[in-house]
Amino acid sequence: MKALVLPEYNRFAIQGVPQPEPGPGEVLIRVEACGICGSDVHGMDGSTGRRQPPVIMGHEAAGVIEEVGSDTIDWRPGDRVTFDSTVYCGACWFCRRGQVNLCDNRRVLGVSCDDYRCDGAFAEYVVVPQHILYRLPDGLSFERAAMVEGLSIAVHAAERARPRLGDTAVVVGAGMIGLLVVQVLRNAGCGQIIAVDLDLARLELARKLGANHGLKADETDVAREVRDMTGGRGADLAFEVVGATAPVHTALDCLRKGGTLGLVGNVSQRIDLPLQSVVTREITLLGSCASAGEYPVCLNLLAREAVQVDPLISAIAPLEEGPDWFKRLYDREPGLMKVILKPYGE
Repeated sequence: MKALVLPEYNRFAIQGVPQPEPGPGEVLIRVEACGICGSDVHGMDGSTGRRQPPVIMGHEAAGVIEEVGSDTIDWRPGDRVTFDSTVYCGACWFCRRGQVNLCDNRRVLGVSCDDYRCDGAFAEYVVVPQHILYRLPDGLSFERAAMVEGLSIAVHAAERARPRLGDTAVVVGAGMIGLLVVQVLRNAGCGQIIAVDLDLARLELARKLGANHGLKADETDVAREVRDMTGGRGADLAFEVVGATAPVHTALDCLRKGGTLGLVGNVSQRIDLPLQSVVTREITLLGSCASAGEYPVCLNLLAREAVQVDPLISAIAPLEEGPDWFKRLYDREPGLMKVILKPYGE
């Protein structure tokens, strides 16, 4: 079969590779759409250590079941499906508590690291275990369904912070996940949503998708503006969706006493944390990793168009154009956000 392979760091190639075969409890999926994740782009140069060549990346995908292995239940060839990016064991202490994103035996599709190798969905076919499958609602396109993994991250982060009706929330970082967080918070009933970014175009898009205000971080005192909007208190919730010291400080400075900060971005392994500010103002810090069973909710949001993903999709292209699109994303071409590759052409 045809696959987009990373044979060495910073170089992609379309190669012929053996088609995988489903084992017991597994299904073979004909991939119809697979999105390029930021973690794929960050990993292609070896800096994360989680995309060690050779590897087939890709974990934001949807397609059609081509073949089922033995011991599969309720799945048939022809079923339209998507799947979790996390392959969890279902048996460890965390899985039994429903915290499948923290599974002791967790693997991620398209990741190749010191602990495991798990080829992903930038290929004509991929094999996944049946317990991470989800049926697509009628009428939901494969391209939109490929956005469900990113949406699940936003929904999980919001659920961790438990927004209340009327809350004021600040979202620092208006990239794809940040824009999804904005929409999830709007659906959750937040009264005032403030997006913060360095890019005016992204701030404008954030306003179109549900933010009440967009603040350019390098042109305004963001914390003071947020206090002015909240009677001097500060925001109830903030979400940092970048993963670096400066935006974390911005998010913390926007919060009221007793506020909650959801940490979603993780580009940096370490940051400087203003400990006294966190302690003396009794700030709650919540780490948020991937998702834990939110796919059905997310698919419903997409099917009802309660969350808009089309404005976040910059391009839909054949798999053969993958090397060029990866380079453009790696070079941070202005205006690019989500690129979806199709193994069988547009």
